[in-house]
Amino acid sequence: MAYDDSRFRGEPGFREEPDFRSGGVPEDAPTLGVSGSSVYTPGSYPVSPAYGPPSEAAPSRYRTPTPQQLGDVFDDPEHGEPGRDRFAVHALWELVLLLAAAALLYLLRDASPAALRGTELRSLLLAGAELGLAAAAVGLTLRAGATNLAVGPIAFAAALFFAKNSDRGLLMTAGITALIALGVGVVIAVLVVAFHVPGWAASLAGALGLVAWIGEQPGEKIVAGAYDPHGHAMWWAIGVAVVLAVGGGLGLIQPLRRSLGRFRPVRDPADRRGGAAATLTGLAIAGSALLATVAGVLLALDQRGVTTADGAASFNGLTITGLALGAALVGGTSAFGRRGGVLGTLLAVAVITLLLRYTAAEGWKLPPFALAAGAIAIGLVVTRLVETFGRPRATPEGSDEDVWTPPSITSPQPEREPEDNWSAPPSRTGSWSSGNSGFDGAGGGSDRGWGVEERWGTR
Repeated sequence: MAYDDSRFRGEPGFREEPDFRSGGVPEDAPTLGVSGSSVYTPGSYPVSPAYGPPSEAAPSRYRTPTPQQLGDVFDDPEHGEPGRDRFAVHALWELVLLLAAAALLYLLRDASPAALRGTELRSLLLAGAELGLAAAAVGLTLRAGATNLAVGPIAFAAALFFAKNSDRGLLMTAGITALIALGVGVVIAVLVVAFHVPGWAASLAGALGLVAWIGEQPGEKIVAGAYDPHGHAMWWAIGVAVVLAVGGGLGLIQPLRRSLGRFRPVRDPADRRGGAAATLTGLAIAGSALLATVAGVLLALDQRGVTTADGAASFNGLTITGLALGAALVGGTSAFGRRGGVLGTLLAVAVITLLLRYTAAEGWKLPPFALAAGAIAIGLVVTRLVETFGRPRATPEGSDEDVWTPPSITSPQPEREPEDNWSAPPSRTGSWSSGNSGFDGAGGGSDRGWGVEERWGTR
């Protein structure tokens, strides 16, 4: 039968003891005497600094996070290392590319001064613009972590289709060509993101299909009654340069760079990267198809004729893909995705264009395929440099720059000082009566049961 002490309330020598089983006793809790009847109610007394939030009386045990740490604390480790990528390696490599472009420009002027003026200069600028658009398309998908190897065949097929139907009007034919190319890009994008397969494999399948279609188109297609871009070659070159520079500049924005590069694998490459990664990757592949279409239409307008005969065209589909991929990699865009420079792709396009024109002026036979192979090989070495010196700097373990993480509300509380510790009384058995002198406050009588000093741990 449960013990009920309600009949003793109000009698001398009796007091109500608070129930301390749910927690410790605050230091400023009132002392209960023989005449008091106060009952401790949880929450009615100030919380001890050791258990409450940090205040001036009790300084916080946690360091104030730096702005850098606050920016990195929300990074998802599955989307890459927390911290800012380093760009010193890109700046140094782009300086090397700038010096190489200047050297080739000087050599070309010395070998063939006519190549830098008049019609030949306009042809050189248009060739650079065409390669720049294809490199921008490949670079976009490289950043997204799903390389589109069908950029070249899409561009060449677009040039062929546009030349074949150019008598229907420039805008209408260009628009229909862009829609067809966009459809090809969407098919590749769906294959990549829906089944989460490598972009190079899916796009290679699309590229081979386009090559098969191109091979079925006999003869040469002549552009009839369309716009001639040679009169605006300088503006085309400037426009493409702006596209490449702005694209590289947007890559400096950390949230945008990380969002676009979420398809990049960090653990198991077969793990799905989520809906946001799939959406952005799909848009990148579709956008690369549109850029390739513009490059193909410009190619048709520049050469005024497109042929499918073997070796008759300076730029066929696979050659465009190889040179564009080489330019993007040499420019500092990582083959693994996400990371890239600012002006690297633009400078790499200038180097490749000038090198092709310089070797032709010197009478050297440099096949475009060989140049593409060399550019890709050099670009893979650059990728290793970018990944080694461009990733966030590793923080030494135990240093003051450890990444700050907010304290959890369920984390264990800091240990209290020894003087604040309160020992729970030993369990008691049996019953006690109001005659126990240990509770009468008079200091006399026998000590049956357990006394005040023993209960509070002072004996």
